[in-house]
Amino acid sequence: MLDENFSSQLVRLDNFDNVAVARTVIPAKAVLHSLEGEVVALNAIPAGHKVAIQAIAQGETVVKYGQIIGQATCDIAAGEHVHSHNLAMIDVHADYAPSSAVPPAPEPIEGRTFEGYVRTNGKVGTRNYLAVISTVNCSASVARFIAERFPQEELAKYPNVDGIIAMKHGAGCGMQFGGEAHQTLNRLMAGMAQHPNVGGFLLVGLGCETGAMGYLLQQHNLVQIDGVGGADRPGPLVLSMQDMGGTMQTIEAGIAQIRTMLPQVNDIQRQTVSASHLCVGLECGGSDGNSGVTANPALGIASDRIVACGGTAILSETSEVYGAEHLLTRRAVTPEIADKLIERIEWWKKYVAMFGVELDNNPSPGNKAGGLTTIAEKSLGAVAKAGSTALVDVYHYAEPVEAKGLVLMDTPGYDPASVTGMVAGGANVICFTTGRGSCFGCKPTPSIKIATNTPMYDRMISDMDINAGTVLEGESITEAGERIFEEILAVASGKKTKSEQQGIGDEEFVPWLVGPTL
Repeated sequence: MLDENFSSQLVRLDNFDNVAVARTVIPAKAVLHSLEGEVVALNAIPAGHKVAIQAIAQGETVVKYGQIIGQATCDIAAGEHVHSHNLAMIDVHADYAPSSAVPPAPEPIEGRTFEGYVRTNGKVGTRNYLAVISTVNCSASVARFIAERFPQEELAKYPNVDGIIAMKHGAGCGMQFGGEAHQTLNRLMAGMAQHPNVGGFLLVGLGCETGAMGYLLQQHNLVQIDGVGGADRPGPLVLSMQDMGGTMQTIEAGIAQIRTMLPQVNDIQRQTVSASHLCVGLECGGSDGNSGVTANPALGIASDRIVACGGTAILSETSEVYGAEHLLTRRAVTPEIADKLIERIEWWKKYVAMFGVELDNNPSPGNKAGGLTTIAEKSLGAVAKAGSTALVDVYHYAEPVEAKGLVLMDTPGYDPASVTGMVAGGANVICFTTGRGSCFGCKPTPSIKIATNTPMYDRMISDMDINAGTVLEGESITEAGERIFEEILAVASGKKTKSEQQGIGDEEFVPWLVGPTL
């Protein structure tokens, strides 16, 4: 356990590790204490970075979290800084052992609730927005103008409405009709229209785009589907710029449509519901060497609590699961679920190879400055967000998430695109861990930002909701996880996150579309 491997300077995450993580900046020549005995720091070690606690010969594996994170590219002495200059990724050919270590179901947690918006289709929202959805980039500005130009003093008369948001993007045309990108975009927009945090929606298109509105409505049955265009949610209302006569006419018609929709959107009120209605997306961005030490495992505790309540936790960023996928395949409830994850990993290998890219290129300069060296190291820390329960399903990007329990959605590691997919899949809360200091929001879903270290939390207090850096100061992982779980319930009940307080989240709707632009 982490708590048993503290010293005043180092955190050793597993007894098999031959490196430890610096809790604070360690000056050169400092005497370090570990389970291996005393070693002298041969270099200055930045906070969150790795130091060898025993000699590692060139070609030997470097172990952190009890797992291989790479190979020494030269001899590394005990007490030496371990990073990109002496550590490289290797293909370890992990044994997937599908479903060989499926954990038992957690002890159920009864009686936990939050105050949510119950929709007629049984889904529960944590917010109540009115959405203006652009079907194509050609109508993106008009969608934004409709949302921005609606009089704020008039909107203030509807206290149960959190706001009017424009979901705009840079796609919707230049793609094969019915192809993968087209279907993904339509699935994503349908997910947003049907999202439990959206109380009403308006579709705005140019009129001739590939992602034609009629196709969207027909394929996803947005006209008849329960909870959309039903008793509690007005829609679909469709505006075609070409049919309306152009930009200004469409803006005026859109504002008029919203004016008629608002009273119905405002009619719904929060009510007490079971925490089993939580669907929480798990994201990490701007990660550092402490992400896998503090915030991510603490969020893993909270994820376990959500599952124990009967809710859903969505792990994401497949390109940041690579190198740690064997830990999840062993927890898959069936070999078939494990195979779905393996298939996605293999797809990613082939996909990036088409562009001459390797998955190990994933750690960003900021990640590396924060102490992360290889994708295996980053991924092993990232999957800690998934806690310890069984993996019950694997979803494609923006697919509707129906399963209860821990699931994985195939998304890229780029935060806005990843979160957009999870929200479209139904996530009604996002938990976002960060070590470098990501400033993020994603309307219509609130984003709870969790800091991995206290110096960054203090420096960026206006953006951070929770400080998990307290784990480095003696708080247990379990205690930090319980704090995160309680914050999830509070935010689901209406407590505004820091990003919501600052109005962040209108620009982070970023669809991930794979395929050629025609």
